[in-house]
Amino acid sequence: MTHKAISAFKIALYEPDIPQNTASIIRTCSCLGASLEIIEPCGFLLSDKRFKRVVLDYMNLDKIKFYESAEDFLQAKSKQRVILMTTKGKENYTDFKFKKNDTILFGKESAGVPEKIHKLVNHRLKIPMVDKKRSLNLSTSVSIVVAECLRQLN
Repeated sequence: MTHKAISAFKIALYEPDIPQNTASIIRTCSCLGASLEIIEPCGFLLSDKRFKRVVLDYMNLDKIKFYESAEDFLQAKSKQRVILMTTKGKENYTDFKFKKNDTILFGKESAGVPEKIHKLVNHRLKIPMVDKKRSLNLSTSVSIVVAECLRQLN
């Protein structure tokens, strides 16, 4: 069964550092109809062979919005909801009501997002995990949240 791309919500990646994760996220967004935004700088080049091997023909740079910095991103989003996915969040993502045009922000693999961004976003959500586990893979986390957004919005 197929469905039309809804692109009602956006996935934003803050300074991603692992090319294979970003490529996998591009594939997920492409296949499931989510828009993708990337806050630069990336920790790799888009010409990286590890990136290209995973992204295959799913990448269309015209469909990815790039921001030169977190400040540019936050300024552009000043009148929109930005939801940060973080292990420091108090509210579970499944208890949250996603809306069309939400931007769901994920931090970089090595360090998340700076504290100043934590303070500027509208909501901070978490994916609940068993005790004493640090975090899920970024691509896995994006997939989990995209699935929940699709469930709620479709």
